[in-house]
Amino acid sequence: MFTGLISDVGEVLRVKDEGPLRHLRVACGYEASSIGVGASIAHAGVCLTVVAVGRAGNRAAIDVDLGAETLALTTAKTWTEGAKLNLERPLRLGDELGGHMVSGHVDGVAEILSREDFAGMAEFKIRAPAALAKFVAQKGSVALDGSSLTVNSVEGDVFSVLLIPHTLAVTTWGERRAGDLVNIEVDQMARYAARLIGAREGSA
Repeated sequence: MFTGLISDVGEVLRVKDEGPLRHLRVACGYEASSIGVGASIAHAGVCLTVVAVGRAGNRAAIDVDLGAETLALTTAKTWTEGAKLNLERPLRLGDELGGHMVSGHVDGVAEILSREDFAGMAEFKIRAPAALAKFVAQKGSVALDGSSLTVNSVEGDVFSVLLIPHTLAVTTWGERRAGDLVNIEVDQMARYAARLIGAREGSA
């Protein structure tokens, strides 16, 4: 489990395909000795398992594998050498839950429709996939590229989020523009609520 609070921005160093499997090496600012093989790290919201740990200059380098389903359902298929990715290590017992509960299981890909900058902040309008729009609610939470964000407004399948200067500075959001695609994970509570309502209506 994660909280959606980004703790580092990684850089893709190498991409290698072997049949349906894609191997990635990602440089990060974490201490290499603190990362064990088998550990989970969220990459742009996608929970991936570390299969090897090394060094790339003064940075740690972690290897992860991407399967066919991850490549099909997320933006991972577009990650190339030099790409920057929001990183988050998993929640530990006793950690402060500053964002919201994020599983790292991405639901789909959303599109940034517009970006408006003002007072050092930026408002993004984003189109959610049609099947996920019902789970996005005003003042609710959503994870976009792994970042826990509050939904400001909703109109149909389009919603807006406002990012403060700090978030723009320490995540990949500072580089995001209209037309970019981002991973979206809807709030688990909204998903469970919809499931319960559906089950109740089905039994009525």
